[in-house]
Amino acid sequence: MDTVVIDTLDPLIVVLRSAGYTVVGPTVRDSAVRMAEISSAADLPTGVGDAQRPGNYRLTERGGEMMFDFAASPDSAKRFTQPPRQTLFRMRGQTVEEPREEAPRVALLGLRACDLAAIAVQDRVFLGRHLDPAYRRRREALFLIAVNCAVPGGTCFCVSMGTGPKATTGFDLALTELASPHRFSVEIGSERGAEIAAAIPNRAAGQGDLSEAGEVSRVAATRMGRRVDTEDIQRWLPAAHDSPRWTDVASRCLSCTNCTMVCPTCFCTTVEDGTDLTGGFAERSERWDSCFSLDFTELSGQPPVRSSALARYRQWLTHKFATWYDQFGTSGCVGCGRCITWCPTGIDVTEELSAIRAAPGETSCIR
Repeated sequence: MDTVVIDTLDPLIVVLRSAGYTVVGPTVRDSAVRMAEISSAADLPTGVGDAQRPGNYRLTERGGEMMFDFAASPDSAKRFTQPPRQTLFRMRGQTVEEPREEAPRVALLGLRACDLAAIAVQDRVFLGRHLDPAYRRRREALFLIAVNCAVPGGTCFCVSMGTGPKATTGFDLALTELASPHRFSVEIGSERGAEIAAAIPNRAAGQGDLSEAGEVSRVAATRMGRRVDTEDIQRWLPAAHDSPRWTDVASRCLSCTNCTMVCPTCFCTTVEDGTDLTGGFAERSERWDSCFSLDFTELSGQPPVRSSALARYRQWLTHKFATWYDQFGTSGCVGCGRCITWCPTGIDVTEELSAIRAAPGETSCIR
């Protein structure tokens, strides 16, 4: 793949907007780095970093010119590939309306390698095993601009999952932010990416640029905040069904669903029906749901299949790290660490996996 160098992001943003894309990138909102519409590079969080640890997220002031000196934000591409709520159909009298709106053209600027890996996981679900035409339309309308991670967070473990910190596939353009002087190397990953890159001022990357970009990713890989031993995890994690550690973690889990809401690969949904007061209008919507919800496994009015927090947490962790392989040929975790950072009680999946592996089981009768 060709690599060029650009000195500023403003021409890129201008060209994308001129091509009909809404440009969405990181910006500071609600005391966090959030993904929102931007109109220029001035909207990016220049000089801003973050400190992440279990159950804790804080912005920090780093100073300088760097625009991407932070780790994964609570937002991922999931909000754009699989919106939190969408209408399936409406009924007015006896007339059924199935909305088939054109997907908005969105350029996502600032995705990390783990985010691209998460999109690939969702693609396997919604473009393969369970074909979703609406997902396909939204997916095809996205222009993906990755930024190779330079500052992993305290809860990141993408190296353990083989998903980062350098983006290797799945992008239209991949940026690496370089210092002294401040500039960006731009790796072109698609024909669309090549067209956009050709429309902005750039120069061919020299050996110095390539070496510096490679060093950014090399150093980032050595600075992971967490790690997971995934060797033979498909065998030993399901076999640890009766580990006493499940009881321990269940005593701390609030079943609040934060982990699944911020997870870039979790895709569970439920369906809701609503009507107006006259009964002349009805609507069916799909919204995000979570396997941590008590009624998620309720069937035909019967008690939930997984009635305890222990059973729900065990199912989620085992599915995410082990049985996803059986369904989709890959792990359901990309090592972004969001579930650790945004857990109110600071439950750390890497710590739980390590403890379960060390003491896999004893007999338990808890469902």
